[in-house]
Amino acid sequence: MKKVSAMALLVAGAAGMVAPSAAQQTVTTPEGAVLSIDSDLPYKPGELSDEQLAESTRVLFRQDSMNVFRRFDPALTEQMVKFYVEALALRSLNPIQLTATQQMILTGVGSGQVKLAAGQQEGSRKYDLSGGYAGGTGIRFLRLTYPDREVVAQRFIAAGFAAPRFTQQVDGAWQAVVKDPGGFDIVIGIKPDAKDYSDDGVSVGIAVSDLDASRAFYREFVGLDELEPVEAPLLGVTLYPYRHKETTVLLYEAKGPGVDNGSAGIQYVVSDAPMVDAKANSRGIAVEQPLNKLTGFDLVTVWLNDPDGVTNYFAQVGPNSRTVRERAN
Repeated sequence: MKKVSAMALLVAGAAGMVAPSAAQQTVTTPEGAVLSIDSDLPYKPGELSDEQLAESTRVLFRQDSMNVFRRFDPALTEQMVKFYVEALALRSLNPIQLTATQQMILTGVGSGQVKLAAGQQEGSRKYDLSGGYAGGTGIRFLRLTYPDREVVAQRFIAAGFAAPRFTQQVDGAWQAVVKDPGGFDIVIGIKPDAKDYSDDGVSVGIAVSDLDASRAFYREFVGLDELEPVEAPLLGVTLYPYRHKETTVLLYEAKGPGVDNGSAGIQYVVSDAPMVDAKANSRGIAVEQPLNKLTGFDLVTVWLNDPDGVTNYFAQVGPNSRTVRERAN
């Protein structure tokens, strides 16, 4: 498979950045990051074979999990951090300073992250969490697992939140549904052999309008492992799981009319973002933000949408990025 030449497409960090050329334009994400869209980034017509374009993006994955964005009103930042770091006890990681005044707050879940992003994008992004997991399409819940429900309850109380109300399911497992301060559902599962702090990973519940179309997107374009459907009595739906190691996407049929394609999104760390862009263009996948460089960071990214407009964000991490430097230490 052809690779993008030796980081020619990457920013060399803030110190190595150059001024945008006439071929470039910039856009700003809801979180405050500035993206430089450059016509020199994509592969040229004919550079890739039909076989390369037909492969799923899975062959490009460089992380044993996916990351999840959770976007919210900036006024809720303090309570959101308290909820995810103290009540849910996710590992607090060093934040990313996007601008002089704005941070991306990172929490660890196994090898992946839940990224708390203060800011909501106007326009095509919709934020309707009414009805919770049954309210309509979009990412409607995250599922986290812990070994001890009493410990979870104590953490919630110590952080100033009401303790989750656990119910025992048909299979004997204990589960609860709680809402974060922004009204987003978190399903808490108890498994005696689970790692604490939910370090086994995270599941992402996505309510969809067309199961066939969404299942094909995550199975054939993204390339996640398709598992057997499972019944979810707590939610009253059938879940269709698609997994990449520590992270599982749980697709299910939307029950309500609402649309929320902005409150949460998925990020994949890949070796070749221009290749993802080419695969998407060859299949008519909707593009949210074109292939770009993330100004001030050693990243090349492309933001795509699934059939219901949920952000699937692919990031190529360069050698001078903070991610690579931290992994080396």
